[in-house]
This record gives sequence, structure tokens and C-alpha cells, in this order.
Amino acid sequence: SLFKTAIGKNKRLTKSKKGSRKKAVDPFLKKAWYKLIAPSILAVKDCGNTLITKTQGQKVASDGLKGRVVEISLGDLNKNEAVSWRKIKLCVEDVQGYNCLTNFHGMDMTRDKLCSLIRKKQSIIEANVDCRTTDGYIVRLFCIAFTRPQENQIKATCYAKSAQIRAIRAKMTTIMTELGTKGDLKSLVKELISAPIGDNIARDASSVFPIKDCFIRKVKVLKKPKFDVTELMEWHNADEKVAGDVGKPVEAEKETKLAGSGGRL
Repeated sequence: SLFKTAIGKNKRLTKSKKGSRKKAVDPFLKKAWYKLIAPSILAVKDCGNTLITKTQGQKVASDGLKGRVVEISLGDLNKNEAVSWRKIKLCVEDVQGYNCLTNFHGMDMTRDKLCSLIRKKQSIIEANVDCRTTDGYIVRLFCIAFTRPQENQIKATCYAKSAQIRAIRAKMTTIMTELGTKGDLKSLVKELISAPIGDNIARDASSVFPIKDCFIRKVKVLKKPKFDVTELMEWHNADEKVAGDVGKPVEAEKETKLAGSGGRL
């Protein structure tokens, strides 16, 4: 009899209450856009925008942005279509207002460029090396090169012997190690972007076997030193050139006096 009374008593639990269904809210209303600022060694500073949910309680927006990695074509960053096959990775290191200050995080090659280099009847030579810059970054550099036929060659193929490949690879590693260890990360990035390191390697290795299409294929930042704001600001403030004639310094002086004497009117 005890069990009989319990049956069918809790019908209300199965019924859904009237106000239980939530009204669908557009998730983009809770989000904010932040600007991505590229280092000053690149021509274009404002390189894009990123989206993040606004600060809510313990979840701070700037913490969610730090560590984000963006990949941008060097053709866009330097306004030079000739190097559009180079991809630069930038990592968000610090957030100031609605600006995300980025730092160099790596470099890569587009797939179509790499595929256009690989052909039949030639040898491919690859080498990679880890090196520590003077400011404490550990960087891994990857190099790629291809053998080419000699002048007036009749034979269709131009394969290198394994001993020759080893000798060229040794030359590659020494040049890359010297490049990586001689200066800080900033000077290394400048060299990678502007200087033709591949041509230097090809010139050095030509004594062993003629090679062509020599590139630093990829760069990875393996380890970074402890975050330092002043160091990051050096990346963003140094070598800053004023774009065109913005204004006269005399006028700027007058403005500072006005603001300092009476504050806000």
C-alpha cells in the first residue's frame, strides 16, 4: 500500500516550466575588437583585428588575447608583392588599451612556392639548426636547396652524391649558426626579411656542387626569455619614421604648455 500511493505523485517534475527557455542572445554583443600592432621593423604597423569576449568577472579579456598567434603574408606587411610567399607569425605579447602589441614568433613559406621549386631529376638538400640569440631566444632555422645542372651540361639529371650533400649541409649549418648567434632576435629578423641569406649559402656551396633556389624555408621560436615590457617596446618604438610632414614641433610645445598650466578647461 505504501508503494501504491507513491506512484504518479511527481508529475510536475516532468513538465517544463514556462520561463525555463532562455531568449537567444547574439554572442557578438558580448565581444570587442582589438587592433593588432606589428613590430616597427615591418612597414605596416596596423596589421589586422582580433575578436575577444569582453571582461566579465574573473575572466579578463587581455589574458585571453596574450599568446594568440597570427600568420600574415610578408607581402602585406612590407607592401612588397615579390615576397608574398613568405609568411610571418606574430605572437600577442602585451595588451595596451585596445592595441595588441605583437612580437616575432616564426616564419614560413607558402605551400605553392615550395611545390613550385620541387622537380624531377635534381637532388633536394635540407638542413636545420638550433641557435641561441644574444638576447636569450632559442630559434630553429630550416634551410632548403636544390642542385642544378652545370654550364653546358648535356646529361638530363643533376643528382649530387651523398658525400657532396653532406658537405653542402655542413656549410648550411655553419652559415645558419653564425647568423643566429651573432646578434639579437631583432637583427636576425631584419636579416631574414631583407638580406639574401640563401644566395650567400648557394655561393658558398657552389664549390662542392652547383645549387639553386636556396632559401631559409622556416624559422621557429622554440624558447623565449622572461617577458619584459621595455624590451617589447623597443620592438615597437625603435626605427620609427614619421610618415610625411605631420606637424611642427613648435606647435606641439604650445599645446603642452596649455595643458599643463590650467588642466582641462
